[in-house]
Amino acid sequence: MKFTKMHGAGNDYLYIDARSKSRDWPALSVAMSDRHTGVGSDGIILMLSSDKADLRMRMFNADGSESEMCGNGIRCLVRYALDRGFAPPDKTPVSVETLAGVLEVTPIWENGVMSRARVGMGKPILRPEEIPVDLPGQELVMDHPLSVDGHSFDLTFVSMGNPHAVAFIDEPVDDVRLADIGPLVEHHALFPQRINFEICNVLDSSRIKTRVWERGSGITMACGTGACAVAVAARLHGYIGDESTIELPGGDLRISWSGEGEVVMEGPVAQVFEGEWPG
Repeated sequence: MKFTKMHGAGNDYLYIDARSKSRDWPALSVAMSDRHTGVGSDGIILMLSSDKADLRMRMFNADGSESEMCGNGIRCLVRYALDRGFAPPDKTPVSVETLAGVLEVTPIWENGVMSRARVGMGKPILRPEEIPVDLPGQELVMDHPLSVDGHSFDLTFVSMGNPHAVAFIDEPVDDVRLADIGPLVEHHALFPQRINFEICNVLDSSRIKTRVWERGSGITMACGTGACAVAVAARLHGYIGDESTIELPGGDLRISWSGEGEVVMEGPVAQVFEGEWPG
């Protein structure tokens, strides 16, 4: 089975044309994603046909769980589809069906190669019951206290089609034991479908340094939906304006949100290599 490894700001996935294939995708994702015995990735992303968009995306995390959306992954998927002639080469934007709805991706070309893309990520969901967070009857939750492993965080909850808990902290994010704390937040009883966890340092009125514990994958170099959730939470707090740069270990993502309506993300796209998986 042929695959292509791609990444957006270091958030790496293995892309498979699954239109005529049937596999145990969760088990395959676990096997292929292992960075010691497999190819190594944050998960796999499948390209499929759609009756409501130009193409359809399914994504499986490194632990085999299926997720609703991936902002970095969807950018790379559009390049994967364009490179193989599956998506119309002259159509802008390209529509992609996901479990979070149909989203539009606008390729940005450099010397005939799609090197970046802009994605309409949809409207953020702020009502806890819809995220979901087990805090019924509330419209918006900011700075909700949560203590794990001796650390206390004030969390703001946002869904970008998948759930996020965002913490703005004074301690440098690089000093936080995210590998220890992340799983405790992800699996906390407050989150019935688990959660993605972002820790953030506000650098100035347009730039935020962020590290991510991604639900089902662990520490990742970047997270597109997470960057959007961070920008939304920061805008709600008044830390930033309409335009911001989210600085992640794998690179920067640019986020636009006026405080209402759709969030727009722009970020890089890169292909690493192509390969063939046995079986």
